Amino acid sequence: MLTKRFDEAFAFAHDLHRRQTRKAVGTPYIAHLMSVAALVVEHGGDEDQAIAGLLHDAAEDQGGEETLALVRARFGDGVAAIVADCTDAWVEPKPAWRPRKEAYLAALPRKPTRSVLVSLADKTHNAEAIAMDFHALGDAVWSRFTGGADGTRWYYRTLAGIFREVLPGPLAERHARAVASFD
Repeated sequence: MLTKRFDEAFAFAHDLHRRQTRKAVGTPYIAHLMSVAALVVEHGGDEDQAIAGLLHDAAEDQGGEETLALVRARFGDGVAAIVADCTDAWVEPKPAWRPRKEAYLAALPRKPTRSVLVSLADKTHNAEAIAMDFHALGDAVWSRFTGGADGTRWYYRTLAGIFREVLPGPLAERHARAVASFD
């Protein structure tokens, strides 16, 4: 069951990301956060993991360590640990794209399963959005990504392999199918 704590996390996430939209499509960013939390719950996650799904980008996109401290104070060490595990950059401007992604990929197999589920839910929603846009727009979709077509495909293919190994199951397969459709 999700409690009022989840409701509070939803409001907190919405406040943090209120002015943010998804790349190129203009969808309010909260829609992505809701989708990630839903995937977490649908695939067996508990309330801490669902809350982390709502807040997985809070530190990375909205204030780094200070925001993580707020997450910890409001929602506990468990949620904060998952959010930290999902964060690939703590500063603005973010470090160079390729080394940042390589570091995230290298660390992912050693992360707790609780964190990997939230990461998988995030990357699955992202991959499905990319696939949908790719099928609608063709190669023009890659211009919105720092890694371009080759880098983005490399990153998501590598993620697919790691997720299939570390957290095999229906969600890892769903992610892999979305990634395979990028070609």
